[in-house]
Amino acid sequence: MRLDINLASRPYEDAKEFWRRWGMGLAIAGVITVGVLGFTLWKWHKAAKDRHELSSLERNIATLDATLAHSEEVLNRPANRTLREQSNYVNSLFQQKAFSWTRVFEDLERVMPPRLHVVSIRPQTNTDNQLELKLTVAGESRDRALDLVRKMEDSQHFHQTHISQESSGRASQSLGDAVQFEISTLYHSDNAGFIRPGVR
Repeated sequence: MRLDINLASRPYEDAKEFWRRWGMGLAIAGVITVGVLGFTLWKWHKAAKDRHELSSLERNIATLDATLAHSEEVLNRPANRTLREQSNYVNSLFQQKAFSWTRVFEDLERVMPPRLHVVSIRPQTNTDNQLELKLTVAGESRDRALDLVRKMEDSQHFHQTHISQESSGRASQSLGDAVQFEISTLYHSDNAGFIRPGVR
């Protein structure tokens, strides 16, 4: 039997090699598709779990808020006024006991630039019951105070630090101080509390 094949009009094609390559490509695409679907399903399941946990936390917060509101309402009754005052007094004693002057000065020492020193410190609580420090510092230039503010903001113990007042000629000339600054900052420490303001 004789077969006439014109390779010019019908070039030879290796069908076996063609399907082998396409099969390999399809297999790889299938593996990638399965992997993407598996990852998508895992992320969807994780997101559903996170939504469930978030809903649970929101319910717990709502319950705690309701309990807090009820407790405050009970404490605000005229009959409980004495109890509330006693509670505030005891809490203030705990806060005073927890406050550490040593820790504050250690934290300040780490950020204090040279030729700048603390004149006074006045701790107090703000309206959000956070410990706020009012510092009076003096030095030879304004750049030193700005450097101190930057270093305090970069530390983990001082937050929302800013210069609230600046004055010249009021600092102690005997120490070579040319300027004096009032700096406000929120202080956070592991055992930070509150002590009565006005301590110098």
